[in-house]
Amino acid sequence: MAALARLFRSSSSSSSAAVSFIRRSLSTEAAVELRSQSYSPRVDPKARNVQWVFLGCPGVGKGTYASRLSALLGVPHIATGDLVREELSSSGPLSKQLSEIVNQGKLVSDEIIINLLSKRLEMGEAKGESGFILDGFPRTVRQAEILDDVTDIDLVVNLKLPENVLLEKCLGRRLCSQCGKNFNVASINVKGENGNPDISMAPLLPPSECVSKLITRSDDTEPIVKERLHIYNEKSQPVEGYYRSHGKLLEFDLPGGIPESWPKLLEALNLDENEDKQCATA
Repeated sequence: MAALARLFRSSSSSSSAAVSFIRRSLSTEAAVELRSQSYSPRVDPKARNVQWVFLGCPGVGKGTYASRLSALLGVPHIATGDLVREELSSSGPLSKQLSEIVNQGKLVSDEIIINLLSKRLEMGEAKGESGFILDGFPRTVRQAEILDDVTDIDLVVNLKLPENVLLEKCLGRRLCSQCGKNFNVASINVKGENGNPDISMAPLLPPSECVSKLITRSDDTEPIVKERLHIYNEKSQPVEGYYRSHGKLLEFDLPGGIPESWPKLLEALNLDENEDKQCATA
């Protein structure tokens, strides 16, 4: 992972020979084959070193499901959105520049994202981490190409929800300013159209001790959310096409909230929650 971080830092000037060397040195232990929109074969828990990417519009739930799979599979969940927010809350040199970008709903530049990601990978290497589930990266085809130059991605999971549901979800998000946990006050009931099923999502309400401490993210306003969705459709949807053409994209339409979607996602990934929990703690 240290090699991956170093090459991220010098991606714009890396020679093809260096890239070839890194790719040879970063072998993955899980092969990917997509059949009938499911992930197969199962990952061998004894040799697990998955390298997955989660795609999807802002607010779709990438972090929720990636973090659950991270705990299940025993690999780090690396969310570039979290890296950006951590930098925003610091007094680092990028804080002011990032604040202006995020408050306008714009995409953070490749250079900044790669800088933050490379630092996170170096920290993980120091702690002995292996494998990863990336959330929020890549967001452009250029980023996907850079990632492919330095390692082999096993699987790309593309989470999908209708845009009107995404808007309601984003506007309902709340954060406890004391404990840092995320909640959602939106109660979503959307009738399906054009043959699509209804979608219902119960609110994820905070405990009583957090109610008075709830805050809304500065970028969770309707104009900014709509702008973020527009930018995603314009800039990031081509990434879906990139991975689709490489045979690595798993499209997953979320049928509802976590209780409805989590078992279906495990089924699509050919994973068993109880079995894998036992393997991860063995």
